[in-house]
Amino acid sequence: MAKDEISRAEELQALGWPADDVRRYAELWEYRHRWGAINLEPDDRAFLRRAEAALPQRSGNGKGSQKKTIQQKSHYRWLATYRDAMQAAAAEQQLAAGEEGAWLLLLNEELRLLEELQPVLGLPDTLKARELMAVREGLVASVADGARIGRFDFQAPLDQLSASERGSWKPLRSDAGSDSSYPLLAATAVEPFRQQVSTTLGDWMRSQFPSLQS
Repeated sequence: MAKDEISRAEELQALGWPADDVRRYAELWEYRHRWGAINLEPDDRAFLRRAEAALPQRSGNGKGSQKKTIQQKSHYRWLATYRDAMQAAAAEQQLAAGEEGAWLLLLNEELRLLEELQPVLGLPDTLKARELMAVREGLVASVADGARIGRFDFQAPLDQLSASERGSWKPLRSDAGSDSSYPLLAATAVEPFRQQVSTTLGDWMRSQFPSLQS
């Protein structure tokens, strides 16, 4: 059975499934959608198959097809994979009160802007988005001198994504395998950098993404 592009938990609820089963389906669907089914336990995979078998079939084309949300687009999920890995690593970085990783802040803001501006993120947009690598590096470099430098494995999220999903995934940084420097901003520097990132990336997206051109 083909996997749905969006979770259908509400339909299971409407069919009378118990709330715990609906919640389990939603959590397992989200995990599989993001990471693939390879690490799911056999009983979890069986549960997903049973839930999907209970759902009414949908047409795969025409009016019955589902348009992908921005969160389901490959470019967004690629950035979100790095964002999630950085959030998970925060506990190991022994952050001071109010301190935040510059890269994590940048990716959170970039993802927020994508949700706000809603570019199509088709091939023209994603090809143009390659230029953002230099923009991101410039933004982080602008605050690195005044930051405490931690470490982050920029290659690991890409390896994880490549293992769970097919695709020509690119590294977030051109030297991801050798440069693990990860600037940590003091609390007083967080909001000014957030505003700088929002302005710079927002202006870039509006002027450079083909789908956002009027």
